[in-house]
Amino acid sequence: MKKKHFTIPVFIPMQACPFHCIFCDQEKISGHVEIPGTGDIAKIIEKNLSTIPFQNSLVEVGFFGGTFTGIPSEMQQDYLEAVQPFIKKKQISGIRLSTRPDYIDDARLTLLGKYHVHTIELGAQSMDDEVLKKSGRGHSARDIVIASGKIRKHGFRLGLQMMVGLPGDTAEKSIATAKKFVELKARDVRIYPALVIRGTALEKLYRLEKFKPLDLEEAVETVATIFNLFEDKGVNIIRTGLHPSDGLISGEDLIAGPFHVSFKELVLTRLWERELANILLKDGKDKIEIFIPPGQVNYAVGYQSKNKNKLLEKFKTVRFKTDHSLTGREYYVDFN
Repeated sequence: MKKKHFTIPVFIPMQACPFHCIFCDQEKISGHVEIPGTGDIAKIIEKNLSTIPFQNSLVEVGFFGGTFTGIPSEMQQDYLEAVQPFIKKKQISGIRLSTRPDYIDDARLTLLGKYHVHTIELGAQSMDDEVLKKSGRGHSARDIVIASGKIRKHGFRLGLQMMVGLPGDTAEKSIATAKKFVELKARDVRIYPALVIRGTALEKLYRLEKFKPLDLEEAVETVATIFNLFEDKGVNIIRTGLHPSDGLISGEDLIAGPFHVSFKELVLTRLWERELANILLKDGKDKIEIFIPPGQVNYAVGYQSKNKNKLLEKFKTVRFKTDHSLTGREYYVDFN
């Protein structure tokens, strides 16, 4: 039986980050404000472990939200040391962390290798230098390439994070970034649409009408194409869309942009919409049954039954059934 994967998140918002990217306010995006002390790490892990079924589970600790490799090495070691007792007890399998590509070098990677760090995620956002510059990232696409190579060379699993709809970005540039991620041999990816968060520099540009975020339809269409590209290349897609923090859901922190609490479902609905489009070219029948893989029913039917309703415009009865021999987005149709 395949083990279920769990990541216990430890947020260190804005720690050591030398740049305030134009889109960024980690505290509002993540919903976490306080920086945990080393004594808090064990408490966070223990609390989360109490909710995780131990049997057939693979559990790791993830340090997110800041530039982990930019904080003083002594503090890095303190954070990492706090996890080691749980690794020795085999309650935790390893550690993942996020950082910037310009805070990666051989010395840092050697240190991380001593503490069971398995995965390093880089906040790359884009592989287009114009987009990176306009977003205030403070590094180039070449920095991402160099850092990715070093991470792989030291034996770590490489994760890359991208953001669509940043200043200067286009759908074509975002798709090119995804293709470059594949070339860099990323094992994990996260895909986020750019949002205008209250208090960021991007809000100022938006208010001055110097930046227009993607609308929800544009974001879903572009991300669906990217999602499909990563799937085809066997890249693990960890997350699609920002975590729906209270501030984003309530609108208190969100000024504009393609935020949706079910963004991933919208993307998967769009992918199934593309797959099922051929059925609409068939002659109308009284009844059709569409056989799909288990676990894909909600996405095939579509968010708020979007795909099913479109089919019902042509067919009197539409039913979705599962077939365990199918995988991915394979399907077949029985016309009656």
